[in-house]
Amino acid sequence: MSRYLVIVESPAKAKTIKKYLGSSYTVQASMGHLRDLPKSQLGVDIENDFEPRYITIRGKGDLLSKLKKHAKNADKVFLATDPDREGEAISWHLQQVLNIEPEKTCRVAFNEITQTAVKSAIKAPRQIDLNLVDAQQARRVLDRIVGYTISPLLWKKVKKGLSAGRVQSVATRLVVDREKEIENFQPVEFWSIAALMSQKDGKQEFTARFHGGLDGRKTELHNKEKVDEILSNIKNADYVVKNVKKSDKSKTPAAPFTTSTLQQEASRKLNYTSKKTMQVAQILYEGVDIKGKGTVGLITYMRTDSLRISDEAQASARQFIAQTYGAEFNPAKIRQFRTKKNAQDAHEAIRPTDVELTPQMAKQILEPSLYRLYKLIWERFVASQMANAIYDTIQADIQADKYIFKASGSKIKFQGFTKVYVESLDVTNEEEQEEKEGKLPLLEKGESLDLKKLDPKQSFTQPPARYTEATLIKAMEDDGIGRPSTYAPTISTILARGYIIREAKSLLPTELGIVVTDLMKNYFADIVNVEFSAHMEDLLDGVEEGSQKWRNVIADFYGPFETVLKKAEDEIGKIQVADEVSDVPCEKCGRMMVYKMGRFGKFLACPGFPECRNTKNIVVELNDVPCPKCGGKILIRNSKRGKVYYGCEHNPSCDFMTWDKPINEKCEICGSIKVEKRARGAVKHICSNKECENSK
Repeated sequence: MSRYLVIVESPAKAKTIKKYLGSSYTVQASMGHLRDLPKSQLGVDIENDFEPRYITIRGKGDLLSKLKKHAKNADKVFLATDPDREGEAISWHLQQVLNIEPEKTCRVAFNEITQTAVKSAIKAPRQIDLNLVDAQQARRVLDRIVGYTISPLLWKKVKKGLSAGRVQSVATRLVVDREKEIENFQPVEFWSIAALMSQKDGKQEFTARFHGGLDGRKTELHNKEKVDEILSNIKNADYVVKNVKKSDKSKTPAAPFTTSTLQQEASRKLNYTSKKTMQVAQILYEGVDIKGKGTVGLITYMRTDSLRISDEAQASARQFIAQTYGAEFNPAKIRQFRTKKNAQDAHEAIRPTDVELTPQMAKQILEPSLYRLYKLIWERFVASQMANAIYDTIQADIQADKYIFKASGSKIKFQGFTKVYVESLDVTNEEEQEEKEGKLPLLEKGESLDLKKLDPKQSFTQPPARYTEATLIKAMEDDGIGRPSTYAPTISTILARGYIIREAKSLLPTELGIVVTDLMKNYFADIVNVEFSAHMEDLLDGVEEGSQKWRNVIADFYGPFETVLKKAEDEIGKIQVADEVSDVPCEKCGRMMVYKMGRFGKFLACPGFPECRNTKNIVVELNDVPCPKCGGKILIRNSKRGKVYYGCEHNPSCDFMTWDKPINEKCEICGSIKVEKRARGAVKHICSNKECENSK
């Protein structure tokens, strides 16, 4: 009979941990929270010092009875939920329902699910950290008060099904405000002059760009008249190298991943949504079944904003780097990255649990979505521990009449960390782009050059780019909105509510999102204020650190909030949000159907509801691609789960269907239609026939 009971959140985690513990241990899963605030009511006793009223979650009764039975028969219970606020709260609830004395050392936590980490944690249990529990309770109660008081107001004044939230409303505002910036943007004209030139032998051409006068200051070119004046002066001028500067440039690797940077980079390189990134990372953390080894946790805990790496992991990385790439690829000193001021440093940055499990090895054992994220994490971690990359750089000032042109170039001298990994950027700045334009020949001071071509170019300043998931997460992190565990669910929520939509990778506000945000700004300014939201996060961090009492934090917030809420209820009139009218008539009553937002995105509905309840999917054609089986039109459709697929208009008589976007090209080998595959930001056209060599 098992003497010890270990409780974790998920069956996958239970399976992994059971492998490391002997027959004396029973490992059970709580399946997340067992208790929570009731869904049907506020669940917070405002008059009784904001006391939360917890109930057993519907459907968890049998599981709770089972856990109680196991706990009763065990000599000791270990609560091994995730190592964060939420995990601590789940353990505290388990302690309450299983009647474990508060002074018992029953809590075990580990940053990685490996044999060493699990056994070490079991040997050193601690008491429940009530500061962590209080921080989670404060966040839960605060969010419940905001959501369960403002949301009904939105239902009443705007439309049913809406919601407001302490974090989601600020995130929506960021997207709305960015769209207004774009709409109000006034472009400014500017010009550039590129000079294509070469040395006298004419062997290697290179580009230099107009900089300004001989005093070295940059001259901004804002109109054609100024450009024409310069061009007339330099057209027949002598081009002479005035100065050459050669130097070594050192580039430092990016830090290992935090939750935020992992979500950003997975969006840029893998085209993963933040939700998918966290789902895949959860699987890698909890354990993957590996032939010959059983279930193994492959990465450390994936909800973290710390950049700290354990001494053991760094030592393993240095040894691996020296053996694989050479000792010169290790930095002279072990690299330390500075964690942000408000980061929770309880656990490490995200890294592989075993650096010896390379992506090449992982590819043989992981399904593609798991492999791609593991490879990203592994490469980022290993690169973060490697030596700087060194570049030979050359910068030249070239005089033409009374003006200076500048040219720059670089070539790799020592690969360093770039041998393994280079971070993606959302925006490439002009200076980096210029360096990529080409290598400079070895120029000498006083050398005369030949002008091949002058290329003046008119441009206009561009409005700020729309947010993508990656840039919105970065903005939330930079502004202190939410915490690592909230980024992905926040974006999922505001998409599901129809406040924002996704077009390609860009996030745009809907009319509904704009109306609700304007209402929130007018009546609940603090809720959607970035600085106020960041201040609340600081207070919640203070609860975790023990410097703030959670009930005091809620009380200080609730007093002014209650006043504002009453004012809003009295003053806000009924707000109509017009539905976008389509050009599709309702076949049942003849009205023009309108676009509605549902669980799986937009659909068409009759505006005559409730008299006419007709709805239909939005049908979009791939105009230039005929069905390869019958020649009919290919339609873009949504599955029951909301996933896009492509099928023939004559379904079910024609069964053509593919998950990948068809293109109007035939395979050179077998003649089948080609489809579009996206990977790491690149687009490839491959054969749709899985048996064809062109499909690889």
